[in-house]
Amino acid sequence: MGKLSGIKVVDLSLFLPGPMLTLMMADHGAQVIKVEPPTGDPVRQMEPMEAGQSVWFRNLNRGKQTLSLDLKSDEGQQQLWQLLSDADVMVEGFRPGVMTRLGFDYETVAKHNPSIVYCSISAFGQEGEMAHHPAHDLAVQALSGFLSVNDGADGTPVVPGVPSADMAAGLNGLSGILMALLGRQQTGKGDYIDIAMLDSMLPWCAHIAGSAIAGGDSPRSQSQRSLGGAAFYNVYKTADDKHVVLGAREIKFARTLLGALDRLDLLPLAEMEAGEAQAPLIAFLRETFASKSRDQWVEWFADKDVAFAPVLDFREALDQNFIAERELWVEVDGTHQLAPSIRFASEEKWSPPSPEAGQ
Repeated sequence: MGKLSGIKVVDLSLFLPGPMLTLMMADHGAQVIKVEPPTGDPVRQMEPMEAGQSVWFRNLNRGKQTLSLDLKSDEGQQQLWQLLSDADVMVEGFRPGVMTRLGFDYETVAKHNPSIVYCSISAFGQEGEMAHHPAHDLAVQALSGFLSVNDGADGTPVVPGVPSADMAAGLNGLSGILMALLGRQQTGKGDYIDIAMLDSMLPWCAHIAGSAIAGGDSPRSQSQRSLGGAAFYNVYKTADDKHVVLGAREIKFARTLLGALDRLDLLPLAEMEAGEAQAPLIAFLRETFASKSRDQWVEWFADKDVAFAPVLDFREALDQNFIAERELWVEVDGTHQLAPSIRFASEEKWSPPSPEAGQ
């Protein structure tokens, strides 16, 4: 029995934010019914495949029941109404206005089921001048300001490795749904949640964009303490063209490392403002790290209390011992899955459920 056992979720979302949200609910016992169009969730066709199924699809849709409905047909709409009649939660990720045209907007659904918690996920929200602008994660990151600091040394933005706007929206949606379910215990009524990817992403900049938030200039990576302007929060190339990072700015770590390198004379620079003032220290560390291979540095740092880490690719990351120790990446019946990141001491050891029960 999971924490969400007894909660019925009707999930009309596709791709990433909504399915990630409902996956987290399914992993903890909710009954999630994934309603797909007749052509199926496009993610089903996304490579790579394992055991005849998309790895992406399996890792976002395990434990859900799936049902194909044509919501433009009378039959499909009748079946959806049956599902919603006793549902606790509905999640949808269509462009604003689509659910209203189909007759499944919140007001209409709530008339049939006043206790339902209805969550819409879109790029820019259900109303306003940007509501109907098409966008996936990259465009939202561009318009939120985040892409401007996802840049290289020459200031050119690059495509982010993490779909942060998608993930932030999914997490905000999950939090909002759980809050609404708690509130429903007091009132008996559900609620509507308008989750926008941009709204969800923007608060994540508080630690880097303080100057802009306060009405001033935008931060620039090369002079910002968390974006590349600080020597002890930076990425360094090694002799074998791999990379390592120093990942904490506390002066105790700088003292330990510079002491071990016999360069405590540089310690005052570690306390200077990020940017030009720390440039000599950054230059020294670049030259130093270029003198050994990545693995040699891993060995060198093994007995030193410094926030250091090698930059790993995903193969190396998943093969680490502590990943196995925490059972974060598991193999069951010839398929590999990433384990839930939320676990409860009172619950039994997690094992991947069937990804398509009841299809």
